[in-house]
Amino acid sequence: MPQIIDGKAISTAIKDELKKEVAENNIKATLAVIQVGNDPASTVYVGNKKKACEYIGIGSRSYELPEETTEAELLKLIDDLNRDDGINGILVQLPVPDHIDEHKIIERISPQKDVDGFSPESVGNLCIGREGFVSCTPAGIIELLKRSGISIEGRECVVIGRSNIVGKPMALLLLANNGTVTVCHSRTVNLKEICKRADILIAAVGRPRMINRDYVKEGAVVIDVGIHRMDNGKLCGDVDYDDVSDIVSAITPVPGGVGPMTIAMLMYNCVKAARQVK
Repeated sequence: MPQIIDGKAISTAIKDELKKEVAENNIKATLAVIQVGNDPASTVYVGNKKKACEYIGIGSRSYELPEETTEAELLKLIDDLNRDDGINGILVQLPVPDHIDEHKIIERISPQKDVDGFSPESVGNLCIGREGFVSCTPAGIIELLKRSGISIEGRECVVIGRSNIVGKPMALLLLANNGTVTVCHSRTVNLKEICKRADILIAAVGRPRMINRDYVKEGAVVIDVGIHRMDNGKLCGDVDYDDVSDIVSAITPVPGGVGPMTIAMLMYNCVKAARQVK
């Protein structure tokens, strides 16, 4: 039986550590969460972020804007929040409607309040190994590995996916932890052969159950970033869990693996932002 990497338990441990730090040090922090439109999945995510703030003892302000909100109106709100000393972190729930330029929105958030870790300054700091906010999902995966006793140093790591939110920062974090890293994507030749070399395989490909045992080396650690709702209502990841679970040494389930870690690391970044202004 493989080691099941329990993201729920690890995320709860991180939030409990943050809760204790906030209480013992009287840390005052407030996260501003902006949602444009009423996408049901985004509404659930925003609700979970507000609950997490309440759990660790920090404030949250919610801005639920109509779908027809203009780009200029959203940028003005971000400017106001950048100037507001009572706000430590600003998060715009993605995706935004098509008439709004996502890159402009991300770039407008003050780097000191960029708790999502998406701004060019945050990404640049990660690239050169300088302290800063790190994208929450990749940061959460590193914590999953470390807190599960899985060493990254010297191991061959393969990341499937090259998005700005997961794939690219994930590769940089693995490098920072002394992994040997290959990034694969839709144009990669011999994808299965490359994946089969991986000691640690991170699937962020966005296709349900694509990664089966043909992609996985025996004894590998498999981290599944994907989450998809199937026609029967059940959730699955990018990895065919049932097909690979008998050959891997450790694996994240879906749900209950990577997902909870994203919010835990968002809370970590919020507390970090508050520490920086103390």
